[in-house]
Amino acid sequence: MNMPEELNIGLSNEQRESVGTILSKILGNQHVLYMKMRNYHWNLTGPRFHTLHEFYEKEYDALAKAIDETAERVRMIGGVSPGSMGEMLQLATLDEAEGALIDGSDSIKALVDDHEACIRDLRGAISTIEEDYRDVGTADFLVELLQAHEQSAWMLRSFMS
Repeated sequence: MNMPEELNIGLSNEQRESVGTILSKILGNQHVLYMKMRNYHWNLTGPRFHTLHEFYEKEYDALAKAIDETAERVRMIGGVSPGSMGEMLQLATLDEAEGALIDGSDSIKALVDDHEACIRDLRGAISTIEEDYRDVGTADFLVELLQAHEQSAWMLRSFMS
């Protein structure tokens, strides 16, 4: 990641670049998860269609806000946010889901798995950013993202039989 802006915020260019790289990977996963939720919202089948359709819409709207905040955080530390789907896919560790009809139970399981993967990634990122790069502002920001993923995973698990 390139740090085109020179900032005097108590972090070296190397620290900011490393933190920006971590944030960009998180942003990539957020985009994949967002598109997966949209996909499932559109292609959902089964008896819980209405309930899950509405729930997924609320979830992807909240994730859209988190995506914006993550990209803005990259900018706050002087970086450039990735802006293309190609970049997002290269950065992401989550797998995309092709457009296809999907049963409610299968969609719930896939989204729980992805939220839990994001939780694990965020825990590691928070530790690294605090301990290795001393960026408590970004670490604090990521704690909120972690908590949102924990809540989403918990709510999704409540739909499981």
